[in-house]
Amino acid sequence: MSKDLLLEIFTEEIPTGYILPALRGMETIMAQKLSEARIEYGPMETKGTPRRLAIIVHDVAEKQESMVNEILGPPRRVAFDSDGRPTKAAEGFARSHGVSTDVLRFKSTPKGEYVCIRKLIKGVPTITLLKTILPDVILKIPFPKSMRWADTRISFARPIHSILALFGKRTVSFSLGNIKSGRRTFGHRFLHPKSVQVKDPSEYVHRLREAFVVVDITERKEMIRQRVSDLARTLGGKVLSDDELLDTVTQLVEFPAVVAGKFSPDFLEIPSEVLIAAMREHQKYFAVVDSQERLMPHFIAVNNTPTEDNKLVIKGLGRVLQARLEDARFFFEADTRTPLHSKVDQLKYVMFQANLGTVYEKVLRIQRLAEFLAEENAPETKDVVSRAAWLCKADLVSQMVGEFPKLQGIMGSIYAHRFGEPEAVATAIREHYLPVYGGGPLPKTMAGALLAIADKMDTICGCIGIGLIPTGTSDPYALRRQGSGIIHTMLEHNITLSLRELIQQSIRLLQEKIPHNIEEAVQNVLTFFEHRVEYLLIGEGYPKDLVAAVISVSIDDIPGVWARIKALKALKAKPNFDSLSIAFKRVVNIIKQAKERYGKEALFREDNRVNPDLFEKGCEENLYSTFYEVKEDALTLLKAGAVDRALLAVASLKQPVDEFFDGVMVMVQDDALRKNRLALLQKISQLFSLFADFSRIST
Repeated sequence: MSKDLLLEIFTEEIPTGYILPALRGMETIMAQKLSEARIEYGPMETKGTPRRLAIIVHDVAEKQESMVNEILGPPRRVAFDSDGRPTKAAEGFARSHGVSTDVLRFKSTPKGEYVCIRKLIKGVPTITLLKTILPDVILKIPFPKSMRWADTRISFARPIHSILALFGKRTVSFSLGNIKSGRRTFGHRFLHPKSVQVKDPSEYVHRLREAFVVVDITERKEMIRQRVSDLARTLGGKVLSDDELLDTVTQLVEFPAVVAGKFSPDFLEIPSEVLIAAMREHQKYFAVVDSQERLMPHFIAVNNTPTEDNKLVIKGLGRVLQARLEDARFFFEADTRTPLHSKVDQLKYVMFQANLGTVYEKVLRIQRLAEFLAEENAPETKDVVSRAAWLCKADLVSQMVGEFPKLQGIMGSIYAHRFGEPEAVATAIREHYLPVYGGGPLPKTMAGALLAIADKMDTICGCIGIGLIPTGTSDPYALRRQGSGIIHTMLEHNITLSLRELIQQSIRLLQEKIPHNIEEAVQNVLTFFEHRVEYLLIGEGYPKDLVAAVISVSIDDIPGVWARIKALKALKAKPNFDSLSIAFKRVVNIIKQAKERYGKEALFREDNRVNPDLFEKGCEENLYSTFYEVKEDALTLLKAGAVDRALLAVASLKQPVDEFFDGVMVMVQDDALRKNRLALLQKISQLFSLFADFSRIST
């Protein structure tokens, strides 16, 4: 038999950013606690609003699973004499566990036979265990910050008012601080302030909906999306897509009430990005655009309480927005009194990082690194890239970005355009922060891409160079996101510049700031990028063994990494791949054994060349000639970017390799013959390693 379990913590308003992570943590902790208690359970679903965190666990067993506990005692030879009679050791062991020696059993272990007792531990009723499990779950819910209140010793995101805990129709009774659990919760603060009794977990969502609380987050989000969209259509436009704002608003209300208002069309003279930022950042309003994506003088707000007189509410919302837009206009006009380039010197007084210097110093490094990138990849963009790099951080000292930090780059682009900078420069300034989140839009122009890579690489090399390496969940400078951004940008624009060379160039520009020697710092950054590449490839669904095989060879050419793993995955799908892989692994293993046996320095001929005059069998000659034909074809195909065809060409070596191993013994006593054969295998191994380390691939 099983029942559903419901736990709800009713609190003061919880910050929007806390709710979803807390619910995910709540689900993880609940699963862990039930499993540790040997309580079987089914699917879980979480619910939440600004004032409550809830979880429903379906099909929870009514009783803990019974288990047999095996207790080892003394060795058999000590516990029983030669006639099989129990000794004092056996009697003492049995007595200490409240049993007779008749129930003693024998158990074989790696150390020999021991006596043991098998005790059946009967399962305890689940509701009894839940009285200690649920308080523990509540106290372990993760929050960025917690608080204490009144004279309680417990801490939580916000003060707890009540706890609803039901197992089927029964209340799970326990106390947490001065709160006793029960079967009551509360509805909407204003529309239904009275308590709500819940008799069974199955009626929880329905009973709260009757009390004007939409507790299901997905339902509430879709309700807001639909109502906002419908209201925008009545205004003759559509909502400007903003999933982040939608998520935020969803966690701000329990019963959404959507209203629309207007602002003066005069404000449309200000760049639309500024108006949108003022609406979304301060007021959490949705912007409305027409069919050409032009901003309309309307806003849509989501309130927590419907009112009879919306006109009064709209008037109040509009009055607040009016003040915000007036501020925005003031900031914009103040910023545009001086050209963007005049603000660059002010960056000398803005600290980037205590050990890495000012933002002005960072700009100088970015400019040089971006110019290097342009020279290597797109020389025609060098002038644009250099100018954009010089101006890219100037908007950080503008009043507008001071008020709306998320507009950095955007305002720089607007101000650059306003003061006559080329369109390409303004675009690169806007794009150099991209992507601003995982999976976000990438720079579209080459100049923007090169500047974005230079900026992010300077941050990564600087932070890792002074020891600020991301660990666990700690990544205060978002280095992982920026590393992924560099990789995605290189893939998008097919930038094949050596990653090591780029890192070396960046580290050289930072060498006065970092305590490590250049090569150590370069290696630390390369290791960081190896982890990023591995994470992204596995995230795209590539098997871990293929990822390890490709990364262990090289990640120096980022687009090449993706080309190699795609080709390798396609090759692995072919029927004869396992035997092909075995042949390749055999080559690698023979060389490895030879190094271990003879030492690296005595392994090959001094000139490391293969001498055909030393061949004794036709299989040696055949492998030698086939190798050089395949190598030439493979290198030509690689140069043309046809990695898949190049790998297929190398795969054709399987048969001559097999015939070679069948026809000769590599590790012969004759020193000259052995070195010659190993030199041939080494060349084949080096050709394999252009693609992957086949020894890491599972077969």
